[in-house]
Amino acid sequence: MPTSDEAQDLARYYWPTPNGYKATILLEELGLTYQLLPINITQGDQHTAAYVRQVPTRKIPALRHQNTEVEQVVFESGAILLYLAEWQGRFLPQDADLRWQCLQWLFWQVGGLGPMAGQAHHFRVYADVKDDYAIERYERECQKLYAVLEGQLQAKSFLAVPYSIADIADIAVLPWVYRHVRHGI
Repeated sequence: MPTSDEAQDLARYYWPTPNGYKATILLEELGLTYQLLPINITQGDQHTAAYVRQVPTRKIPALRHQNTEVEQVVFESGAILLYLAEWQGRFLPQDADLRWQCLQWLFWQVGGLGPMAGQAHHFRVYADVKDDYAIERYERECQKLYAVLEGQLQAKSFLAVPYSIADIADIAVLPWVYRHVRHGI
C-alpha cells in the first residue's frame, strides 16, 4: 500500500469527457490525493510540445505518477484504471476467474461501448455535416451494446463481481452511459 506522500505525487491530465472522468472517479474511490491538470482539447492543448513529450498519443486522460525516483506517465483510460487498481491493490480481483471477468468487461467498455458511443455522439452532436448513414449506424451499434449491458445487469447488480473497475455503478461505464441521450438511447 502506498504512503500518503506517494499518493500526493499523482497528477491527472484531464478534460471533462467520458474517458476523462473514469480515472478521476477511481482516484476519488481510492481516496487518493492528486493534482488535476486541465488539457483543453477544444483549444488544442493536447498538441503542445510539452504535452506530446509526456503523452505521445495526444489524447486525454493521462496520469503522471512520481513513484520513488521514477516518474511514470500512463495514458489510455483503461491502462490508467489498471495501473491504479494494481498499485493500490483494490478494485481488481486477485482470484483468476474474477479478475478475467472484470478485465473482459473493462475491455468491452474501452473497445466497444466507448468507441461506438463516441462515434454516435460525434455524428449526432458535433459533426459539421449531418450524415444520416453514420448516425443510424452508430445508434444501432449503441443499441446492441446497451442491450448487452442491460442483459448483464438484469442478472447481477454489477457487470463484474465483486464491485470492480469495470462496474456500471461507477468507474468505466458510467461516464459513457450517463450521456445516453447523445448516443440516441
